[in-house]
Amino acid sequence: MRHTPNIRVERFRAIHPTLGPSESGENWGYFEIPQPLGLLRVVAADGTSKREHGWEHVSISLENRTPSWAEMCFVKDLFWSDDETVLQFHPRKAAYVNIHPHVLHLWRRRNVDVELPPSQLI
Repeated sequence: MRHTPNIRVERFRAIHPTLGPSESGENWGYFEIPQPLGLLRVVAADGTSKREHGWEHVSISLENRTPSWAEMCFVKDLFWSDDETVLQFHPRKAAYVNIHPHVLHLWRRRNVDVELPPSQLI
């Protein structure tokens, strides 16, 4: 994730209705990001707490629709650098957890470079 303080996201920090406030300047917390097609609600974790098991994670949702590819790329750029590979998983059905119908997730394992397919396949 980007170094802290992450000035790209700070202006969007908000108090989550159930999780409460988060510390200013950190990459983790709750953020409300206005966009032309709706309010992106973002919950971010920097992977440093024991319960995160070393995984940086951002969930992105809108009230009435699923985020677009462009919106996911926008959020990726807010939280991660251009040289970091971030993943969107499609797990087996038995592993699905669906708390909100319009949420997508981005993941990155801390301190691990993900092997990518050859560039001509991407």
